[in-house]
Amino acid sequence: MDTQPHQVETPNTLPRPEAELAELQRIWRQPPGWRAISEVNNGLVGPLFVATALLFFLLAGLLALVMRAQLAFPGLTLVNPDTYNQLFTMHGTVMMFLFAVPAVEAVAITLLPAMIGARELPFPRLGAYAFLIYLIGGLCFYSSIFFGVAPDGGWFMYPPLTSKAYSPGINTDMYLLGIGFIEISAIAGAIELIVGILRCRAPGMTLGRMPVYAWGILVFAGMVIFAFPAVIIASTLLELERAFDWPFFLPERGGDPMLWQHLFWFFGHPEVYVIFLPAAAMVSMIVPAMAGVPLVAHSLVVLALVGTAFISFGLWVHHMYATGIPPLSLSFFAAAGFAVSIPSGLQVFAWIATYASAGRRVQFTTPSLFILGFLFIFVIGGLTGVMVSVTPFDWQAHDTYFIVAHLHYVLIGGMVFPLFAALYYWAPAVGAPLSGRLGRWAFWLLFLGTNVTFFPMHISGFMGMPRRIYTFPTGFGLEIWNLISSIGAAMFAAGALVLLIDVAKNFRFGRQDRQENHWNAGTLEWIAGPNYGMRSLPLVRDRYPLWHDPDLKRQVEAGGHFLPFAATGRREALITSPAEATPQYIAFVGGPGWSHVVAAVGTAVFFLALVWPFPILAAVAGLVALAAFISWLWFGSDHAPPRTRQADIGAGIILPTHATGPVTASWWAMVCTMLVSGTAYACLCGSYLFLWLVNGDALWPPPGQGLPVTGWGLAALGLYVTAAVAVSAAGRMLGGASPWPHRIALLAGLALLAGGLLADGWSLWQGVIHPTVHAYGAASWGLYVWQAAHVLIALLMGGYTLARSLAGMLDGERRLTMDNTRLFWLYTVGQGLVGLALLHGFPRLLA
Repeated sequence: MDTQPHQVETPNTLPRPEAELAELQRIWRQPPGWRAISEVNNGLVGPLFVATALLFFLLAGLLALVMRAQLAFPGLTLVNPDTYNQLFTMHGTVMMFLFAVPAVEAVAITLLPAMIGARELPFPRLGAYAFLIYLIGGLCFYSSIFFGVAPDGGWFMYPPLTSKAYSPGINTDMYLLGIGFIEISAIAGAIELIVGILRCRAPGMTLGRMPVYAWGILVFAGMVIFAFPAVIIASTLLELERAFDWPFFLPERGGDPMLWQHLFWFFGHPEVYVIFLPAAAMVSMIVPAMAGVPLVAHSLVVLALVGTAFISFGLWVHHMYATGIPPLSLSFFAAAGFAVSIPSGLQVFAWIATYASAGRRVQFTTPSLFILGFLFIFVIGGLTGVMVSVTPFDWQAHDTYFIVAHLHYVLIGGMVFPLFAALYYWAPAVGAPLSGRLGRWAFWLLFLGTNVTFFPMHISGFMGMPRRIYTFPTGFGLEIWNLISSIGAAMFAAGALVLLIDVAKNFRFGRQDRQENHWNAGTLEWIAGPNYGMRSLPLVRDRYPLWHDPDLKRQVEAGGHFLPFAATGRREALITSPAEATPQYIAFVGGPGWSHVVAAVGTAVFFLALVWPFPILAAVAGLVALAAFISWLWFGSDHAPPRTRQADIGAGIILPTHATGPVTASWWAMVCTMLVSGTAYACLCGSYLFLWLVNGDALWPPPGQGLPVTGWGLAALGLYVTAAVAVSAAGRMLGGASPWPHRIALLAGLALLAGGLLADGWSLWQGVIHPTVHAYGAASWGLYVWQAAHVLIALLMGGYTLARSLAGMLDGERRLTMDNTRLFWLYTVGQGLVGLALLHGFPRLLA
């Protein structure tokens, strides 16, 4: 099959047949009534995602209002200490996990397809599944506070306070399992966004012409892939300790609570930039539109986004200055804290320069007000961030209200204000414009409320007021500052209420067929119309296509550019090359269905049943979810041949309607999935080595614990390697004269992989390695459990591939399932070999 990139030329602009438009409308029509829940189109899922994120913002804000009411005066007892612990834990957790990151993904799912000139992201069912598990899981998680079982150990959940001895209820389990599976939503959304940005851009939209917002989301999604696995591993280890007494964090049995802090903050500090960088990218889109000129230093702003992301992974120890880490180590992290302010400052100066270059043409609208408010608040938060990067200062300010003030200036200034600017800026592109008058009222109440609430906290923090206390004593001069902060919180709430009224009163959901370019912006999202997005996919020649060619909108709506019809008779996306965006093939994308809905409900029930615990219900829900996933895949992209094998998309470019191998979007998604798994496994290996390190001069393994049996380890090594050989052979044999050599090789691979897992586990069991006796055993079995999970998934994939082969749905051309299965198998084998080397080789090297 020819999958080489095609050179992009000017498409044919002759009038298109009316029947093409009618077919597009039919194929992309949304199911009516209650059946709309089965829809997967970004035009519906995205705005619902945004609305749900704003709902959680309001719910978390209500918790904050209760806390500020409790702290308005000393000695109040509006809530008791236990309830207050749940309030501040839920406030932070909901804001960080259920508002900030999901809001970023929600806006991206809503805007990106149109912004990059695509009809749809490549995996709409995955995006809809991510939204549904977020919605169901988030509402169930929030409801826990009404039953007194909400998490109460802080949004960071430090052991040993969250160990079984000090938190015997299910409060901590609600966090570990509830938030753990909600992170699945974030990672699933990140994978879809990465593949969509790199493979679904309009022809001609090279990386150099890509909007800054697309760059920001690409960097954001990459950070999610490399940061979020750490908190998933941390939550898994703590849940294993609580459920099975594996002592990862118990010092008396070789564990260390510092392991949690390293894992959690390796996720936690980059998460600040995970939510800031997309918000900054929104600003980089709004500022040029309001100024009417291109963004100054576009390339440097993109470089600043990438540089900030890179540096942010060296900052996690900022939260651990007071934990006894050696001063020399702290100096490196302090230097990283200073360095990260440089690319952030570069963006600020680029925005100011863009406004300055426009002179009096700047539109001082509601989005502009929120941008200016963002600049003021975020700069203050950034300056206090540099202050707390200084180690001696941090020792004094640590765990005081100064840190609370700094955190909220960064998060509200760096994320909330840009998000509200985006809400007012892009509302006309999605539905209908909001009120400028109500928007200005909302801005000033929110702006003044933020500063009145949090600026006094700098002072009360200097005066010694600690964080996370439900009341405070009189006589220390803290009364006036707490009262002012409580008044400011009420002002902020009033601003949020005005904004909510504005949205309820003026916003009307659904794009119109003839939507005007409300701000005279230069990017493609202002072309998009009905459910199918654009009538034809434009040829992009500039970073601001609508400014470069004012007639582009008319051409696109007339069907004068690429793919103005449904080549396959189904919903489809144009797949282009990652760097130059040259067309490569036409891919089928999912339409309405119920499998992803059932899978989402089953996944949510599975995790929530484990919390209480109801193991039988969890098992049933898990099986239901698995069946839904299989149905989802079985009736997926290649269950039936397209009506045509190739199509002329315009300008004489003839593309295939099916592809295999590394050119496909699914191959890229599988690579992203392996990066997630690889990062998580690296965190597990790092945990094993960290526990060895903190045990100092103690033997590794300690007395009473043995070494894995070498013979069984070598057997596992041989079986893993031969399993990889077998699955590779099965891939090569596919498409031969007879399907049976392929099937036999696949069956052999299944048996060999399962045998390798059994031999791997037997080597630990025969080595007398007990997971409950010492952290050495817990870490060893933890690595094995992770490998076992991957082997089971690989076996399921192999069985599914074999079933498709037996059903006649797999051959030399339609082989996506085989390609992806082989890719994941090879990763699983490689991961197993790394585990064998670490568990068998490392302790023997120490002997």
